[in-house]
Amino acid sequence: MGSSDEAEASGVEAGPAEGGPGLYAALEAILLVVDEPVAEITLAQVLEKPTHEVVAALNRLAAEYTEAGRGFDLREVAGGWRFYTRAECAPLVERFIRDGQQTRLTQAALETLAVVAYRQPVSRARVAAVRGVNSDGVMRTLVARGLVEEAGTDPESQAVLYRTSSYFLERLGLKSVDELPELAPFLPDDVENLEEISQ
Repeated sequence: MGSSDEAEASGVEAGPAEGGPGLYAALEAILLVVDEPVAEITLAQVLEKPTHEVVAALNRLAAEYTEAGRGFDLREVAGGWRFYTRAECAPLVERFIRDGQQTRLTQAALETLAVVAYRQPVSRARVAAVRGVNSDGVMRTLVARGLVEEAGTDPESQAVLYRTSSYFLERLGLKSVDELPELAPFLPDDVENLEEISQ
């Protein structure tokens, strides 16, 4: 990406070392697959490079992407580094997601998601008890879409427990599940009894 003069000036060796990828290429490869920001020290440990070299390379890459007007940024956020879509490209990305990729959740998925949101952490058996129908397939779909995630196991039954994810909160524009509207007025009186019978 940068010339050898630029690399020398910043104290970063951009070229391959011992036949492997160069530092820039290695950082890009790792950062392309991460789901959350990665700390500089973690990158340095994985790449077996001094932290100051990794920091200099990250800063240089970020500057190069900005100078070139690329459609993505390399940003330092929340104690780590990650690629983000450049702000001016956001409307295009939103249109692509909305028109090209997003499909609506089925009624069964919406019901299941609501049960998880209000009863979390909750097992599949408890979700099925509230809905009155097996929800395993729907739960797999919600997990695959990133709306629901595993939250450990029940100490008594050893059943896997589920909760809503941060992506769920992001999609609904909520800070936490505490901001969900009150559900009690809409629940039938025998929901608790149904769950007890199913256990």
